[in-house]
Amino acid sequence: MSILVTGAAGFIGFHTAQALLARGERVIGVDNFNDYYDVTLKENRAARLLAHEGFSMVRADIADRDAVEQTFARHGDIDRVIHLAAQAGVRYSLINPYAYTRSNVDGHLVLMEAARRLKNLKHFVYASSSSVYGANTKLPFSVEDPVDHPVSLYAATKRSMELLSESYARMYGLPLTGLRFFTVYGPWGRPDMAAYIFTKKIIAGEPIPVFNNGEMRRDFTFIDDIVGGVLGVLGTAPSGPDGTPHRLYNLGNNRSEQLMRFIQVLEEALQRRATIDFQPLQTGDVPETYADIDASIRDFGFNPVTPIDQGIPRFVDWYKDYHGV
Repeated sequence: MSILVTGAAGFIGFHTAQALLARGERVIGVDNFNDYYDVTLKENRAARLLAHEGFSMVRADIADRDAVEQTFARHGDIDRVIHLAAQAGVRYSLINPYAYTRSNVDGHLVLMEAARRLKNLKHFVYASSSSVYGANTKLPFSVEDPVDHPVSLYAATKRSMELLSESYARMYGLPLTGLRFFTVYGPWGRPDMAAYIFTKKIIAGEPIPVFNNGEMRRDFTFIDDIVGGVLGVLGTAPSGPDGTPHRLYNLGNNRSEQLMRFIQVLEEALQRRATIDFQPLQTGDVPETYADIDASIRDFGFNPVTPIDQGIPRFVDWYKDYHGV
C-alpha cells in the first residue's frame, strides 16, 4: 500500500516523506513547485526524495480536479493521505488572496472528493494552523476553544478546511484528522519564516524586522517534533466525541518563547549581533501563540523534545552548509 503526501517538495512535506521512506513506506508525492518562494529549494528537497526507490513525484496542482483524479486512479493502492500542501503565509494573503482560496479551500475539497472514492482509505490527515485561534486571548490555545474570529484570510481558509472536513466525515464517514501546527522551524525551512529571514539578514549585516516592537511570543516547534506528531496520529483512527470520524489536534512545543529570546539564541548560534528594526504589529498577525497539547499527548503520544536552544543551532548549521556560508 502507498501513502499520498501533498506538498512533498515543501518544508513539512519533505521531512514527513523522508521519515515515511525511512520506515519502509511507499510514498507518492504531489507538489506544484510554485514560485511563492525559491523553487530551487523545492527542487533540491525533491531530488533527495527521488533518490529513494520507494518514492515517486507527481507535479500537479491539488486544485486541478483532473490531475488529482488521474493521480488517484493511477495509484489505486493509496490507503493513507497526508495533505500538507497549502498556500502559506499570513502576510502574503494580503497581496494575493485568491491563491489562498484556490489552494487551501478548493484544493482540500478536490482531495477529499478523490479520497472518498478510495476503496481502502484508512486515514486522511491534513495540516491546519494555529492561526485559526485568531483574536483569542485565553492561553494556552486549546482545541476546545472557539475559533470564530480569524484575523487573517489565511486563518479563515484553514478554518474552512476544518469545517469542510467535519461535513465530509459526517456525510461520507471519511476518516479525517486536522493538525494545527505552531510556528514550525528547522533545516530545509521556508525562506519566508523568521528563522530563515533573520539568519540571512544577520549574516549579511542587514537589520532584521521585529514586529510589535519585539512584544511577541511564539510556540516555536522544531520540525522533527512535528513529523513525529504527524506519523504518530497517522496510525490512530479518528473519533470525535459523538463518534464522527474527525478530530482536531494541536502540534506545538507547549512553551511560548519571547521573540527577543529567539533572536538571542540565533545570535549565539551565528556568533553575530543582530541589528533590530522594530516595527508595529502587522495586519493579520497576533502577539502570542501557545499550544495546549494535552489531547495530542493522550491520544497518540505526541512528545515534543526540542527546545529552541537545540533547534536553532541545528537550523543554523544546515543554513551555513546549504548556502556555503
